[in-house]
Order: sequence, then C-alpha cells, then structure tokens
Amino acid sequence: MRQVVIVGAGPAGLAAAEHALLAGARVTVLDQADAPGGQYHRMLPGTFAARRPDRVQHGWREFDRRRRVLDHPRCRWWPGSTVWALDRPENRVHVLRGQPDGGGRRRLTLDPDALILATGAHDRTLPFPGWELPGVYTAGAAQALAKGERVAIGRRVLVAGAGPFLLPVAESLLGVGAEVVAVLEANPFATVLKGWSARPWLLATQPGKAGELARYAATLARHRVPYRSGRAVIEARGADRVREVVTAKVRADWSVVPGTERTYEVDAVCVGHGFVPQPELAVAAGCVLDGGFVRVDGDQRTTVDGVFAAGEITGIGGAVTSAAEGAVAGCVAAGGIPGRALIRARDRALTFAERLATAHPIGLAWRGWLGEDTIVCRCEETTYGELTRAVRDPACPGSHALKLGTRAGLGPCQGRICGTTVSELRGGAERHHRPIAQPIRLGELAEPKETSA
Repeated sequence: MRQVVIVGAGPAGLAAAEHALLAGARVTVLDQADAPGGQYHRMLPGTFAARRPDRVQHGWREFDRRRRVLDHPRCRWWPGSTVWALDRPENRVHVLRGQPDGGGRRRLTLDPDALILATGAHDRTLPFPGWELPGVYTAGAAQALAKGERVAIGRRVLVAGAGPFLLPVAESLLGVGAEVVAVLEANPFATVLKGWSARPWLLATQPGKAGELARYAATLARHRVPYRSGRAVIEARGADRVREVVTAKVRADWSVVPGTERTYEVDAVCVGHGFVPQPELAVAAGCVLDGGFVRVDGDQRTTVDGVFAAGEITGIGGAVTSAAEGAVAGCVAAGGIPGRALIRARDRALTFAERLATAHPIGLAWRGWLGEDTIVCRCEETTYGELTRAVRDPACPGSHALKLGTRAGLGPCQGRICGTTVSELRGGAERHHRPIAQPIRLGELAEPKETSA
C-alpha cells in the first residue's frame, strides 16, 4: 500500500487526500495551521461556538469533504506541522510538530512513496509611498481577520488592487461592521471586459462563478459601496498610522494619468494585486519552475520523480482549479489512473485560470508610482533608489550580490513579500535553494533526536 504525504490542507490538499484514499493509499496530511481549509476555507475558532459557520465560509458544501477525508481510518491529520526541509533524492520530509511560537516542538521524518506539494500562495502587494504605515494591510490579511476572528481592520476601509478577490474581501469587511468607502480595480474596464468576454461559451464550465459575482454586486449595492475600475492607490499618508490614501486613474499599463488624483480619509486600507506562489519546498525538492510556478505535466507530476504539485503553486486559478488539480495529483500519486471526468474537470478549470490572468494582469508601469525614498523591502527598509542604483552597479552582478549589497530579501520574511518585486526591478526572477525552507530555532536544529514517523 502506497504512502502518500500531502503538504497543505487547502482545497488542493484536501482534494488530493480524498482521491488518494479512494485509490487505496495511506495518507498523511500536514498543515501549519490548526484547522484545515487554507485561506479559502478559513474557519472560525471552535471557541466561537458559531451556530451557522457556513455563513462566513466560501464553498461550505465542498469543504464538508474534510470530515470524510481527515476522519478516514487510512488518513493521518497533522495540524500545526511545519515542513522545514526535504532531503534529495529520497524526498524525505523533515517536520516540526507544535506551535511555532511555543517550545517543545517535535522533530519527525516521513519517507513517503509519493509527495504532493499543495502549499498555495500569498498576496502580492506592489509597493507605493507609505505602504509600510500601520493600517495598510494585504487583502488576504484583512479577510483572514474578518473570516477567522470576526475582526475589522478599521472603521473606514478602502479596498484596492487587482483581481476578483477584492470582492469577497469587501464582503467580509462589511460583514464585520466596517465601512468600505470604495473598491478599486486597477485594470481599466476595457481590459477586464476583454479578458472575461473572449470565448464566452467557456464560462459555462464555471456556472457557480456567475452566482458569486451577482451576490457580491448585490452586497456592494446594498451597502452603497462604489466599485471603480482603472484606479489604483498610489500613496498612503499619515504620521503614526495611515490617515488618508491618494488614488489616481491609471492607463492599461498602469501608468498614472496626471490630474486624476483623489484622496480618501480612512483609518485602514487593504491592497492586493493577485497572488504569488509559495514554491520554497518545491525548490528544495529540486523541481523546475516556469515563471515562478512549479512545472507539472498532465498528471500533476513535477520534474522530480515521486513529487507532485497542485493548486496555486502551479498557477493562480482559485479554489475550483486547485481542487481539480489536487484530485488528479492524489489519484496518480496513489498509483491510480484518473478517469476522463477528473481530467476534463481539471482542464476546464485551467481555462478559467488563463482567463483570470488575462482579465486582471499586472501593468508594467506600476514602478512609476515609486519615489527614490519609497521602501521596497520593509524588513530591511531598502528603498527603491538604493535598489535601482545597485542594479546599475557593475559591482553587484546577479541577485545574490544585489541582496548582499542592499539586504533586500534578507529580513525575517526572507523575500516572501518583496522577492517578486525585487526580481522584476532587476529584470529577471531567480529562486535559490535554501536547505532550511522554514524558520527553525537553533536549539531545535541542534537537537539530535529525530523520530521516524
């Protein structure tokens, strides 16, 4: 009986576990969080004793698969587990179990027959003057607090960026009592319309999306929240925290139209310009990346034998696409042969992901928002001016020298927030293998006792 280890318990990971179990494998599901679901299916804490948790949960009916999956006799569910290293070529998985901010975490190893990486993605936020001020949040963080803790990030909030994710974020904020002053999509209406209207018959494969859009539109209309396309946040102002934000009309390439600036008084702003994958473990395993995403074949196999990938690390496409990829990966990793229905569902979902990227692209002229003193790396307070001068300096060839010269990407987040931005500013993306993929204490690293699980 094949042993399958799945890293990540979001839509992709849960679907992978379900279909690996159906194919007869023994499954171990790992996640850093205490509850399954990932960002999309984020649950309220059990102490809330919510009578209707489905009201704040997207895709509740699909999420209910967690019961039959995680309670299955051939499934081990390991919450609070951090995969901090992978050994090549045997794909041994090194795990720390326990609260990241607590002591006494256990070091364990797993030796699976197949490894499925479903580590997801996090918000991409482009820098702008003042984005380091308290009160400026990523869209994902704002939604996580609203969905997972029923906490609003502020009383008057502006939601801005690019992509349809802005709509559920605004809905979540309204649901916890915040006043959303506006929702701003940076891409002009013509760009969005062209992306979604091309080959409209393909939208029939995702009928639930139209219902979601109608619900979000009705919610914004009921609360009289204006939705504006072709506008972006270009500056946040305030002394101790954000007090106002400056927005402006932007062209299709996201260059600012002079004279269109408008100021909003707010006490919080959340911005999100899509998502970037979290491929650290895939890189540690030796997987090849394409454009920052893990390269997979039609069976979700990576370029490394025995390693599969599914979900946002292979391409940003939302929960439906992630689950469809996870289903194929779980079946194949367990030694099964995916049926035509699984493959068809995955391929249809991938067309939606392509449409999403076309309708909500990142304009190349966003760096025109930046000033010389705009901070790009918040951990190390590296400015745009320092980075551009270092890029032009022949003494700093390559990303490694750039990091050493400016310290961009060497702070606590290890480039997870600024890495994509810094790579674009220097004209190319590079990923380096880190033997330690997640933070680990020196005492834990020095502890010789490691238990095989």
